[in-house]
Order: sequence, then C-alpha cells, then structure tokens
Amino acid sequence: MSASVLSISNLTVKFGGLTALDDVFLDVPENSIVGLIGPNGAGKTTIFNSISGLVTPTSGLISVEGKNVPWPASHQLVDYKISRTLQGVGLFSGLTVLENVMMGADVLGTSNFFKDALGLSSKSESKLRDRAHEALAWAGALDVAEKMPGALTYPETKRVSIARALVARPKILLLDEPAAGLGQDDIDKFAGLLKELKRKCSIVIVEHHVDFIGSISDKVYVLNFGKVIASGTFDQVKRDPAVLAAYLGTTHA
Repeated sequence: MSASVLSISNLTVKFGGLTALDDVFLDVPENSIVGLIGPNGAGKTTIFNSISGLVTPTSGLISVEGKNVPWPASHQLVDYKISRTLQGVGLFSGLTVLENVMMGADVLGTSNFFKDALGLSSKSESKLRDRAHEALAWAGALDVAEKMPGALTYPETKRVSIARALVARPKILLLDEPAAGLGQDDIDKFAGLLKELKRKCSIVIVEHHVDFIGSISDKVYVLNFGKVIASGTFDQVKRDPAVLAAYLGTTHA
C-alpha cells in the first residue's frame, strides 16, 4: 500500500452544543482519489474546513506526509502542499483565465499575488506564467487561457478552478462538489480528468453524485451525523447496512 500523504484521527468539531464531527478518521494514500459521501449535513465540508483552517477542531490529530503537524491556518496551506477548490468557482471577472490561475500561485514564497505582481521581474513573471500554463494543461483548459471568465462555459470554469488550485503544485488537492451543475457527459469527461490528475497529486473529493464517486475513487468514506459509518472500496461501502440505512432509511437493498 502507498504511503499516506494525509492522515486524520480522532477529529472532533463542536459548535456550542452541536457536535458537527465526532471522532472522524481519514487516510489518503499517495496518488489516490479518496471520496467523502453522505447525506446533507453529514459533516463532509466541515472536514474540508478543518483541514483548510476555516474551522478550529475541538480535538484531533493531523499528519501530512507522515509527520504530525499542527492544524493549519488558511495561509499555511501552501506550506502544507494543500490546495482546495470551493463549491462556487469564484473567478475574477476582470482578469483573464491565465491571470486567474496565476492568482493561485505561491509567488517567491508568498501567495500575495498583488504585492508581487507590482514588482515582479520579467524572469519571475515568465516563470509564473509557465506554471499557470502548465496547470491549465493538466486541467485540460489550456485552450481558454486568454479568455475572460464571462466567455467560458460552466464546465470550462470548473476546469479553470482546478487549474488555479494546481498552480501551487500541491501534494493534496481538496475538491468540494466539483461535479455540481454538470451534465452527465461533462461528468464523464471530468472523471477522466481526475483519474489523470491523481498521477500528479492525491485528491480528496466531497460529492453528492454517488455513481461519480464510485467510478473514480480508490477509497470511500461515508459520513452520517458527523461520524464515519463505513470506509473501504466503493463496492464494499455501498453494500454496508449502515450506509443503506443512511441513504434509504432501510437496511433492505
């Protein structure tokens, strides 16, 4: 089995009297796709928010590339080699696609693009543009590099958002509902893209399209009411009585 690039154990998150996550565990091997599924409100996005520094865990341990580390703040994600996309694409309308992707880069040791762009040497700018072009190529969006966001189709904006996350050259890519709003043909194409991307980095994906998760994931974790109720391959978890009960309200297939 591949070494883990990300491991979480005993993750608990409480908001006042509400327990959003309860003793959650997660293990992400190198060059793998790990899916997080579960009913609405199960805690999937809260896991992402904990990893991303948007939520402070009540307790729990996190390990990155085999080393126990403090839970990261948002500005430390580049240091942890973690990138994340959000449910909304959030491209800047006044910038080209290429410039939007450049926004995601760690420029000369800092992610403050505007600060660096003002005094960027021609050599540094060229290097940054090369990285942005490389990220767009990996995301299958190189042909739209010079377009403005308003000229993109919705599936193209999804690919650009992934390119913006890839430009920081992460070891771990967190995708929050990347297939939302896509038709079946685009979902199938997107599945092929992610299978290629796992050669470059490990992917953790939150998604409501269960069949999509089943087609791409090496491992799946199922959450319900803030707890992991099943984990394993998709074929294993989809037959688990606890999973059937969570999705269908019954243990009968």
